[in-house]
Amino acid sequence: KEPLEPDVFTSETKKLTPEENQKLEDQNKRGLVADFKANKLETDAQRNWDIFYKRNETRFFKDRHWTTREFQELLDQPETGEKRALFEVGCGVGNLVFPLLEEQTNEEGRDSRFYFYACDFSPRAVDFVRSNPLYDPSQLTAFQCDITTQQVHEHIPSGSLDVCTLIFVLSAIHPQKFRDVVLNLWKLLKPGALVLFRDYGLYDMAQLRFKPGNKIAENLYVRQDGTRSYFFSEQEVSQLFQENGFEIISNAYVHRRTLNLKEGVDVPRIFLQGKFRKKNT
Repeated sequence: KEPLEPDVFTSETKKLTPEENQKLEDQNKRGLVADFKANKLETDAQRNWDIFYKRNETRFFKDRHWTTREFQELLDQPETGEKRALFEVGCGVGNLVFPLLEEQTNEEGRDSRFYFYACDFSPRAVDFVRSNPLYDPSQLTAFQCDITTQQVHEHIPSGSLDVCTLIFVLSAIHPQKFRDVVLNLWKLLKPGALVLFRDYGLYDMAQLRFKPGNKIAENLYVRQDGTRSYFFSEQEVSQLFQENGFEIISNAYVHRRTLNLKEGVDVPRIFLQGKFRKKNT
């Protein structure tokens, strides 16, 4: 997929056309997903992601080399020269952490400037990370955990992280647990440390494509494979972080137009991208 034009950053919510409004209204025709099924999706969430990685292995997601362009903090050298700590939540098969490891090892072959932690809900995904030839326990620790619980604190000391990435992760978690995730990250980060966030934005093309019968709640949907997807407004993400110990450095919708070369289709996407700093208390 090739970008057609530069990304547009805005705090304004997309204005829907009559046709798009109709698509959203049509999603309600069969009502919301029944409570029983919605609860089962929550119970089976880990199993559904494990099946996803069993089916797709390492092929589904492309390596995220763009992340260092979007978030310069990932490349900046610390003033002290000391190695910092970065935690990738929802690492999948390592499409972010391995490119960072490669990019940050300089020509002399010295160690990267970060020590990395990476976790995923899916044990199978973590197995793929650990079996990657680039996996080196002296530079990276990968572990399975449910980031909505206290499990993560068994692996990472409180107040030890400089950067945490939350990239296309929160949207797969039930909205009732968003606060638990943010509070966990707050405990893990040093004062002044950063959360780098990117996820699906409200009225993204993927949201408008959902058919009746897939809607669980407002802006929350289930895919065919049983995994879930939530679409965020700028205001709610700002509020989520501000109310739980963070200040906003930036937070905006990213409008991106890409050309699907295979199908020759212009694909307009909307993401939400933010940087949030843990307040000094």
